[in-house]
Amino acid sequence: MKLPKVVTIGGGTGSYASLTGLKKHPLKLTAIVNMIDDGGSSGKLRDELGVLPPGDIRQCLVALSESSKLLREMFNYRFEEGGLKGHSFGNIFLSTLEKQTGSMKRAISEIGKILNIKGHVVPVTFTKSNLCANLTDGTTIVGQHHVDVVEKMEKRAAIKKIYLSPKAKINEDAKRAIIEADFILIGPGDLYTSIIPNLLVVGVPAAIRASKAKKIYVLNLMTKYGQTTTFSAKDHVSELEKYLGKNLIDFVLVNNRLPKKSVLSWYAEYSERPVKNDLKNNKAYKVIEKDLIRDIIVRKAAGDELRRSIIRHDSGKLAEAVVGLMGNG
Repeated sequence: MKLPKVVTIGGGTGSYASLTGLKKHPLKLTAIVNMIDDGGSSGKLRDELGVLPPGDIRQCLVALSESSKLLREMFNYRFEEGGLKGHSFGNIFLSTLEKQTGSMKRAISEIGKILNIKGHVVPVTFTKSNLCANLTDGTTIVGQHHVDVVEKMEKRAAIKKIYLSPKAKINEDAKRAIIEADFILIGPGDLYTSIIPNLLVVGVPAAIRASKAKKIYVLNLMTKYGQTTTFSAKDHVSELEKYLGKNLIDFVLVNNRLPKKSVLSWYAEYSERPVKNDLKNNKAYKVIEKDLIRDIIVRKAAGDELRRSIIRHDSGKLAEAVVGLMGNG
């Protein structure tokens, strides 16, 4: 039986959640990962060693791994003291292999063998580039970390436009995977720092347009302070289409269960709330509502500089919803 070719486009914990669930189904998986991370461990390795950011790649490799639990946990292990404080073992390993082989592609291949991954992990680009954001007050922010992190109650103008500097060119392996896909899953993940950066790479929107795949957009669970603070579901789709192009999305997958009140109170400190679903089925796409949520408390390792969300898409529920849509393809 010919297995459906499924391509995920995103990065970080969103891709980790989707891939962890999807690998349990009979699918041919390719994870296309954004390459503009410059915060935390990835940012330090990028600055100090001149390597490509390894963090999102590492998460996708671990998500697709069918090796032992111990080995998977080792690649995600974050040092809590000493000179390596804040770094994850997997990030260091990836960067070491990239330096030794001279190729991130080769490094991914070697670690893929070690972790016995089901599928492929493909950087969207090999261009070393920075995410930039023009705000409505005329300010320009340079760097994914600076776009992503806004201190609590810090007043910042809305994002008007984001772009990459210098321009990045699509990795040919990513282009081929997109064009040959049967289904393309965009998201979940932060709109401006995980999802759209992939679409800013020259050649990615064109490849998605050229693909006959059914395109599924997984909507965010919560708004993001300083980025999508007031966004509804319709706003998310509209902003995505600004960079992707209109009438390309076939399905929008929306969570319809509210998190626990205790979880919502944590987000309320940052004026973040569940994304309001104001979408309706139309000629362009079909809206699918499902319970996709998992309430969790994330243990933040010492030295981890990043603020982590405490709810996630449930990997199993998300995968079931995506596979269910394949019957509508």
